Amino acid sequence: MSYFTKLSSPPRVSPQPLSRVIKSDRTRAAILDSAFEFIWSHPFREMTVKSLMNQTGTGRSTFYRYFSDLHEVMEALLEMLQGEIFTAAQPWLTGVGDPVALMHETLDGLVRVCYQRGPFIRAMSDAATTDKRFEDAWKQFLEGFDDAGTARIESDQEQGLIPDFPARPVATSLNILDAYMLIEAFGQRPRKQQEPVRKALARIWVSTLYGSEWAEHKTSTLVRKS
Repeated sequence: MSYFTKLSSPPRVSPQPLSRVIKSDRTRAAILDSAFEFIWSHPFREMTVKSLMNQTGTGRSTFYRYFSDLHEVMEALLEMLQGEIFTAAQPWLTGVGDPVALMHETLDGLVRVCYQRGPFIRAMSDAATTDKRFEDAWKQFLEGFDDAGTARIESDQEQGLIPDFPARPVATSLNILDAYMLIEAFGQRPRKQQEPVRKALARIWVSTLYGSEWAEHKTSTLVRKS
């Protein structure tokens, strides 16, 4: 079973027979799988409906039952990626206890996700420089993490865990740095090793937010209560 087949949403309530609904869901997932595999070795500008559907064994007409165009396919993949990254970030975004340990746990997950999805992230970032629709989608994608990071920093500031400074510019800067490093490291084959990237990001995030005294450690004496 493919990655996108496993992640596809459960079928909605429908008057169609259940077997047909499940097949429909799998067909959509197969198209997404095909797009993801294509992006591993080709830029988006070379993608065609025919190239995707040849890999699924179905025709062009099937594509248009699920997507209006290729942009919509890429936007669906970006939405899935955003969900994966937010899941990986939950320890630091919502966890209680030692925020430094939670940060390391989050970065472990983030690096794993981006190692797997790196070429797609690069494809979206590159396409955003020449395509207004992708530019808007990529901007919205990044701003979601800026919003979440800002809220977490401000909450930790209220608890006295992080110094008092404007949270959003710092959150935005850290996220931009993340995106650049992760795309550069994992956006094309051969990908770089994960651990040096994770260590570099941990040093930057921990020292910037919680203090340089914790930069060399995976734990601290700090305690987040909520």
